[in-house]
Amino acid sequence: MGFIGLGVMGAPMAGHLLDAGFEVGVFNRSPEKMAPLVDRGARAASDARDAAAAGADVVITMLPDSPDVEQVVLGDGGVLTAMPPGSLFIDCTTVRPATSRAVAAAAAQRGIGAVDAPVSGGEVGAIAGTLAVMAGGSAEDVQRARPVLDAFAGSVQHVGPAGAGQTVKAANQMLVAGNLALLAEAIVFLEAAGIDPSTGLSAIAGGLAGSRCLDVKSPNMIKRDFTPGFRSVLHRKDLRIAADCAAESGIALPVTALVSQLIAAVCARGGGDLDHGAVLTVIDALSPTTGVGT
Repeated sequence: MGFIGLGVMGAPMAGHLLDAGFEVGVFNRSPEKMAPLVDRGARAASDARDAAAAGADVVITMLPDSPDVEQVVLGDGGVLTAMPPGSLFIDCTTVRPATSRAVAAAAAQRGIGAVDAPVSGGEVGAIAGTLAVMAGGSAEDVQRARPVLDAFAGSVQHVGPAGAGQTVKAANQMLVAGNLALLAEAIVFLEAAGIDPSTGLSAIAGGLAGSRCLDVKSPNMIKRDFTPGFRSVLHRKDLRIAADCAAESGIALPVTALVSQLIAAVCARGGGDLDHGAVLTVIDALSPTTGVGT
């Protein structure tokens, strides 16, 4: 198979495929990111099309945004042109649902199956192989994809036809962003009251307000360690996708709109490459009496 895009999450995902015994050709625009996987047995491809060549049965992409997928997959010399009929394309990138539907239509014209399979769980989940996959496509194609997805996922849920995976992922990103924003406020609130936030959040975690987001994100947020597990600039992009889908459907997302502005503020302050937990930096900045804000 071919795997294109070896970022913070793509690299460990490809590593799990190698560990599962798959033969994997890898490509990344930064060649140095291929080296660790090549050392583990992957084949280094010269470009994205090369990663899909040699009769690859499955090609997976994990790229930053919709334009990247459109260029790599649908552009001149895109990966679909190198894939044989009967093969399967899986896109794990978070993109606009319309992009996934366009990819699925183009793949179908060539006799290629397609699954949009965005993932949730961040770098931690990618490394642990416990990502949650929201899969869109035909039941047959999703079933064909399962043995591949199971290599790096803890759960794979078929949620509907092409593009449905992306719609569910947008809803996921709305919930995560809201969780992070309120977690940031809770940390500042506890600190201002003189309560150790680790102790306070530990007590909270046992009740209804407990969440995976609280468990995974709060330790680093409390330390103001924003080493990226998922970059703020990508979360801003995901919330734009949600806003665009809402506009197309004629529905209101007022809370998502507010939280989107907080994530946008992180990026405007130069924190786009920080973890999305850096929304706390904005709350800090709005709360200078805590002694942390800048």
